[in-house]
Amino acid sequence: MPITKYLERNAKEYTDDVALVELNPGMKEDRRMTWKEYDLMQPEPAGPYRREITWRVFNEKANRFAHLLMERGIKKNDKVAILLMNCLEWLPIYFGILKTGAVAVPLNFRYTSEEIDYCVNKADVDILVFGPEFIGRVEEIAEKLSVKRLLFFVGDNCPTFAESYYALTMNCDSRNPDIPISDDDYGAIYYSSGTTGFPKAILHKHRSLMHSAAVEQKHHSQSREDVFLCIPPLYHTGAKMHWFGSLISGSRAVLLKGTKPDEVLDAVSREKCTIVWLLVPWAQDILDALDTGELKISNYELSQWRLMHIGAQPVPRSLVRHWREYFPEHAYDTNYGLSESIGPGCVHLGVENIDHVGAIGVPGYGWECKIVDPERKVVERGEVGELAVKGPGVMECYYNDKAATEEVKDSEGWLYTGDMARQDEEGFYYLVDRKKDVIISGGENIYPVQIEDFLHEFEPVDDVAVIGLPDKRLGEISAAVIELKKGYECTEEDINNFCKALPKYKRPRKIIFADVPRNATGKIEKPKLRSLYGGEGLVEKENNS
Repeated sequence: MPITKYLERNAKEYTDDVALVELNPGMKEDRRMTWKEYDLMQPEPAGPYRREITWRVFNEKANRFAHLLMERGIKKNDKVAILLMNCLEWLPIYFGILKTGAVAVPLNFRYTSEEIDYCVNKADVDILVFGPEFIGRVEEIAEKLSVKRLLFFVGDNCPTFAESYYALTMNCDSRNPDIPISDDDYGAIYYSSGTTGFPKAILHKHRSLMHSAAVEQKHHSQSREDVFLCIPPLYHTGAKMHWFGSLISGSRAVLLKGTKPDEVLDAVSREKCTIVWLLVPWAQDILDALDTGELKISNYELSQWRLMHIGAQPVPRSLVRHWREYFPEHAYDTNYGLSESIGPGCVHLGVENIDHVGAIGVPGYGWECKIVDPERKVVERGEVGELAVKGPGVMECYYNDKAATEEVKDSEGWLYTGDMARQDEEGFYYLVDRKKDVIISGGENIYPVQIEDFLHEFEPVDDVAVIGLPDKRLGEISAAVIELKKGYECTEEDINNFCKALPKYKRPRKIIFADVPRNATGKIEKPKLRSLYGGEGLVEKENNS
C-alpha cells in the first residue's frame, strides 16, 4: 500500500500526538516565523525557536495542498518539485503531492539557478514550490520557469512572480482526497548527488517508498516511544527514508536546523531523542568538542539516546571506537545505499554486529547483493569487484534516459552501483571505493577508501580525502588531502612516517594540507579536489621534486 495510508492511519489513531517538531537554534526571536493558523493550535510555543504539529494537523495540511494541486489541474503522474530547507512545511507538502497521484520531485537546496532550471525541465515539472532562501535564485529564471509551470512560495512576503502557499491553502478542503494509488504508481523522482556534473533524475514507484519505510523500521525497531532527530536535508533519500521509520511507528521526529555539536546535544537532551542519524563530519565535531572540553556530557540529559547510526559515506573505525568511549551504551549501525536504491538500507551493519565495524554490513531486509567482475560475473569471495543490489527498492529507471538506465540496471532487476567492494568469509561486505575513484598507478589498483581509513587512525587527522593526480610516468599518483584537527600541528614528514606501515605502492605520493569539501549529504567532493589540485603545473612540480 502507499505510504500515504500510514499518515492517514496516524491521523486517526494518534490524532493529537505530536508528529513533527522544528527546532531552529540560529533564528532570532524577533524574526521567528510561524505557520499561520498553527499558532491557534499552540498559543504558547514551547520555546522561542520551536514549532510542532500533530498527526491530525500534518494530515490536514497534506490534504489541503493536495486539493489545491487538483484545483490547479494536477493529476496522476504530473510532477511537483520541492525546493525548501528543512522545515515543518516540507513533509506535509511532500505527502500532499503523493495524495494526488502526482510525482514529488525534491531538489537539492544547494542548486544554482542553472541547476534548478535544468532539473525542473529534466523531470517535466508542472509546479515548483520554493522557500524564502531561494527567492534570488528562482527570480533569475522565473520568466523561463513560469512559461510552462506554476510557482508557489512558502513563506511571508510572497514575491510578485509567485503565488502564496499559505494564502492558497488556507481555505482548501482538509479531507482526504479520493484518489486511488497503488504500489505500481509512480511516486517520486530523486536526483543523484550530482558530484560529477548535472544529476540524473531517478524515478521510483510507490512500492520503493513503502519498502524503504519497512526496511528502516525493521532495522532499527522504532516504536511509539522513540523520538528521531533528523538533521540531514529532507530532499535527500537518506534523511527521508530514515524518517519513514517514524511514520510507520507513529512516533515523533525532530527536524533540527543546525549541525553544531552543542545544538545537536541540546536537541537530543531537550526533545528526549532516542535515535540520531549523523554524518561523519558532525559525529567527528561532537567528539572533538568533547575531547577539548568545549562540551561536557554531564550538561545534557542523554540517557534515553539508544541508537547512533551513520550513513552516506564510509565510516572510519577510529571514529566508532572513539564514540563508544564516550557513549558505551549506544547501539550503533551504519547503512549503505544510494538514491537509485531508495536511499539507505540495501546493505546495513546491524546493531548486533558492532564487532564488525569497518564493514558496510550484510544485505538489508528484503535485499540481495553480489559482487561482480567487469563482465558482471560473480567473483570469488574475498575478491574486489562491483557491488550489485536487487530488491523492491530499486528504481524504475533514470527518467527519460533509457541509455543511462541500461548501463546500471539489467533485465533481472539488478542494480550495478559503481561501488567497488569485497565480501569476507562471514558474509560481511566491505566498501573499497567508487569505481570511478579507483587510482591506477603503474598498473596497480589503489583504492582511496583504504588509505583514508588508515590515515583516520592518525591522531592529528580530522578528515582526509585521497585522490588520483595525473603523472606522466605512472599514469596516476595518489594524493592525500588532509584536514587537521584544531590545535594540532603536523608536517608532511609526520604523515609519511605514519604511512610507512602501508605497502609502498599504497603510500600517498603527495600530501596536501587543506580543507576537505563535502556536499550536503556528507560525501567528499572529489571532482572538486581533482579540479583544484590536478593541474599540469602541480604535477610537473611533483615530478621534479
